[in-house]
Amino acid sequence: MFGIKKLIIGLIVGALVGLWVGVNISNDRPIWANPFEDKALTEKAKDAASDAWQDARKAARDKLDD
Repeated sequence: MFGIKKLIIGLIVGALVGLWVGVNISNDRPIWANPFEDKALTEKAKDAASDAWQDARKAARDKLDD
């Protein structure tokens, strides 16, 4: 009976740690970072500017290829 209890607790703890790590990996953060922490405003602005720059470059290249 004690072995089953350890197994269930191990599965629960493993699932929680796996969820923690999985959320951080999907958000491109360090593995042990806080998954509930929002990005800083400067990081959000940097990401938005980078995406806009990439889109503009792609649009310009596509226009030049035509």
